[in-house]
Amino acid sequence: MVKITFMGAGSTVFAKNVLGDSMCTEALKESEICLYDIAGDRLEESRIMLEAINNNVNGGRARIRTYLGTENRKDALRSADFVVNAIQVGGYDPCTIIDFEIPKKYGLRQTIADTLGIGGIMRALRTIPVLEEFARDIEEVCPDAWFLNYTNPMAMLSGYMQRYTGVKTVGLCHSVQGCSEGLLKALGMEDKLEGRRELIAGINHMGWLLEITDRAGNDLYPEIRRRAAEKNKNEKHNDMTRYEYINRLGYYCTESSEHNSEYNPFFIKSKYPELIERYNIPLDEYPRRCINQISDWKKQRDELMNNPSLSHTRTLEYASYIMNAIVTNTPFKIGGNVLNKGGLIENLPYDACVEVPCLVDGMGVNPCHVGRLPVQLAAMNMTNINAQLTTIEAAVTKKREHVYHAAMLDPHTAAELSIDDIVSMVDDLIDVHGTWLPKFK
Repeated sequence: MVKITFMGAGSTVFAKNVLGDSMCTEALKESEICLYDIAGDRLEESRIMLEAINNNVNGGRARIRTYLGTENRKDALRSADFVVNAIQVGGYDPCTIIDFEIPKKYGLRQTIADTLGIGGIMRALRTIPVLEEFARDIEEVCPDAWFLNYTNPMAMLSGYMQRYTGVKTVGLCHSVQGCSEGLLKALGMEDKLEGRRELIAGINHMGWLLEITDRAGNDLYPEIRRRAAEKNKNEKHNDMTRYEYINRLGYYCTESSEHNSEYNPFFIKSKYPELIERYNIPLDEYPRRCINQISDWKKQRDELMNNPSLSHTRTLEYASYIMNAIVTNTPFKIGGNVLNKGGLIENLPYDACVEVPCLVDGMGVNPCHVGRLPVQLAAMNMTNINAQLTTIEAAVTKKREHVYHAAMLDPHTAAELSIDDIVSMVDDLIDVHGTWLPKFK
């Protein structure tokens, strides 16, 4: 029997997708599913919901167990084949609020702040100590398990696990699967969807659509570039930053414009506030989403929990496909976040966490060699990798100076603030976070 342990199972909707997908997969239908969380009410809500799906979709074939609190964590993990990670340390209140409000006092504005920027740095610093505890337990009670990480900041957390633990880790994001489909639909090129071929590689949230052809092998980029430039010129829309990437860098990238607006020094600039309107950049977007999700949650929770006929249709989330490929030795291709071991992308550092095509089969997750990125794309990735690597260094060494370095090397932060203000802001963030962060030397 396959054992799947879900860390952060109080993420009810996401647990529904990943574990509902597993119940829709023949090789996983009789799995033992262990739900772990530190919030008892959310854990119980997820259990009730998943039991309904298990009964309605799966004929009750899965065994669902719950484990509450750190004292039960090893039991949740013991003998697991797969560990799905979806935790959020500190939540919206207080930590996300802190990540946005303290930088604002220094004039530093953000959109999402969960992957890069000072918000992404702080989120990594409060999450890595928890992953260190997970890793110790996994190495002890389920050393052969695959750790499927969905938690942001993806490259920092996955990179830490891959470099500093013995846990078999792959980072998974939603943005690779829908990248080219969303682009072609937005540009009125739906007729090119079927039979298309593509190559995506780079880093998480800044993976590049390097090649895209139609079923006959014709390059679609010339028409994509033409239509994207025309749309940005004539229409206000929600993807203007990435279309500007196409215009200036030649290529489209995987994650949304609200994310990518804060991964560089180009768009959010206090000296040029008109850029916010010009590129339709949603400042403070993530706090708004959190507030809306919290207000909507009770209604959504009641709908999920009180629906005895609750069903599920398999989604495009990678987790169940990875588990199925490993269990059945049936090859499946994903876009995975893995260590750049051996130079999968030749012009990025070996200790970076990169997002590349991976073949999954009975031997596990097998990354594919990509070669060199166009120099401007590798350079863009490096501006993010610099902050990622120094953040991991800060988490491992517990040295405050490395937190300063990470913030200084973040492209958006460095473009807006002086070194003195960066240091002062970091000190304030560490102080206000209090026990959510480790003690820095």
